[in-house]
Amino acid sequence: MKFLRNARKAVADRLAERRAHRRLSDELAAFRTAAERSELDLMLGRHSAAETAEIDAILSRQDATRRYSESLHTAYRG
Repeated sequence: MKFLRNARKAVADRLAERRAHRRLSDELAAFRTAAERSELDLMLGRHSAAETAEIDAILSRQDATRRYSESLHTAYRG
């Protein structure tokens, strides 16, 4: 029984982590303009790289996705 309880807890913890990560990604996606991103960068600059690693990874992924989408849109209109 202890094994099942631990397995259920591990699954529940992982799902909670994924929801939190998704929520953070959604919140960070709201910072789209240059001014908003500059403000965010200033806030993040007050913390260590270790503290902001997850946020930096999310922002980098979002930037790459935006650049890719823009390049496809430009090429399509081309």
